Amino acid sequence: MGGLPKKWSTVLPRAGKGGYWRGNGRTGRGGMRMKRRGWIVLLATAALVVMVNAAAWKSSGFCDWYVSCVYPLWVSTYGRLTGLLTFSVGEWMLVAGVVLTAAVLLAGIAAVIFRAAFRKAKGYGTVTGLCRKCFAAYAWILTGVAVVMTLNCFIPYHCSTLEEKYGLMDRMAAGEPVLQELMEKEYTIEELGQLRDYVVIKCNELAAQVERDAEGNIIYPENMEELAAEAMLNLSADCGQLGGYYPQPKQFAFSEFFSQQKMKGYFFPFSMEINYNSLMHEINRPATICHEYAHLKGFMYEEEANMIGFLACIRSSDLTFQYSGYLSVLNYINNEFYDAVGRDMQVYASHVGISPQVRRENVFLEEKAWEKVEQKAVISTEVVDKVSDKLSQTSMVLNGVEDGILSYTRVVGLLLHYFDGAAEEQETLAAIGEGQELLVQAE
Repeated sequence: MGGLPKKWSTVLPRAGKGGYWRGNGRTGRGGMRMKRRGWIVLLATAALVVMVNAAAWKSSGFCDWYVSCVYPLWVSTYGRLTGLLTFSVGEWMLVAGVVLTAAVLLAGIAAVIFRAAFRKAKGYGTVTGLCRKCFAAYAWILTGVAVVMTLNCFIPYHCSTLEEKYGLMDRMAAGEPVLQELMEKEYTIEELGQLRDYVVIKCNELAAQVERDAEGNIIYPENMEELAAEAMLNLSADCGQLGGYYPQPKQFAFSEFFSQQKMKGYFFPFSMEINYNSLMHEINRPATICHEYAHLKGFMYEEEANMIGFLACIRSSDLTFQYSGYLSVLNYINNEFYDAVGRDMQVYASHVGISPQVRRENVFLEEKAWEKVEQKAVISTEVVDKVSDKLSQTSMVLNGVEDGILSYTRVVGLLLHYFDGAAEEQETLAAIGEGQELLVQAE
C-alpha cells in the first residue's frame, strides 16, 4: 500500500528506454538488441562482399574502373602504412590467423564438452559465454579478411587482360586491328624455336657482361630495391597502371619455409606488401621484385606479372637486371620448346646451347641454401610443396584461372606476341647465320 521499505528499494531493477538492468550483470533487453544489430551488420557486410564479387565476375569494365580509380588509394595509404614497419606484416598476419583458427577450434571443442558433461556445473555459463564471444570475434575477423581480399585481390583478378588494356607496350597500342590478329595467331615450332634461341643468346651474352669479382661471382648493385621501383616506373610510360607509389620490398622472415614451397616472392593483399626469399640465388631478386610489384599494381594473373617483371628488367640500364629478366623466362620458353619438339634431343641439340655459366646461375637455391632449408624443416619439403601447389591451384581456379598454376607458362604466348617481327630478335638470330659459334648443348 505505502510501498516497499526504503532499505529494499535500492536493489530493485530500474527501468529505462533501452530495457532493464539486472543486478547480476547479465545482458538485458538492450544488450540483446545490440547483439542483434551486430549480427545484422555482419550478415549485411558478408552479403555486400558476395554482391561485389558477383559484379566483378560479370563486369570487367567495373573491375577496370576500380583498379584505375580506387585500388591505387589502398596502395598509397594502407601500403604506405605497413611499409613503415621493417618486418613482414603479412607473414605475421598469417601466423596470427593460424593461431586464431586453432584457438577457435579448441573453443568449439570446449563448448561441446561443457554442454554435454558440465551443463549444471559452476562456471558453465561463463565458459560458454566466452566461447560464443570467441566465435563472434572470429566471424568478424573472417568477414574483415573477405572485405580486404575482395578489395585488394579478387576484383583485380577480373580486369581486362594486359594486352587488352595496353597492347604490346612500346610495340603496339591496344585497339589496333593488327593486335587482335596477333592475339589469335597460332605460332609454329620454328617461331617458338627462334624465340627460345634469342632468349638463350641474351642470357649467354649478359652472363659474360655482368660485373664479377675475382672468383667469378656477380657483383650486385647495393640499391637493388630502388632500381626495381625505378624500372617499374620507367615501364609506366607504356602502362599507366604501373605508376604511383612503390613500398620497400621486404625479406621473408621464414625464408626456409617458403623455400620448401619453391616460392621466390609473394604479394600479400591483406597487408599490401611484397616479400622476397632471402635464400634464393641473388640473380633471381630483380625479376622477382618486379614480378611482385606487378601484382601490387593490380596485375593478378601470373603470366602478366611474369611479362611485366621481364620487361621492367630488360629495359633497365643495369646489366644485372637485364640478365635477371631474361633468366626469369628462360625455363618457361626452353621447356615449352623441348616439349614442342617431342623431347627429341637431336632436334633440341641443333639449337643454340645454354652456356655453363648460365646453367650454374639459373637455379632457385644453391646447394648450401638447400642444406640449410632441409636442416630447419619441420615438415618434409615434398609435403609442403604439394600442399602449397594444391592451395595455389585452388585459389587460382576459384578466381577464374582455369589452368591454375600452369598459367605461369602462358608468359610464352605473351613473349611470342611481343617479339613477333621485332628487329632486335631478327638481328640477333641473323648473327648466328653469319658464323656465330654455337655452344654445345650440355644435356
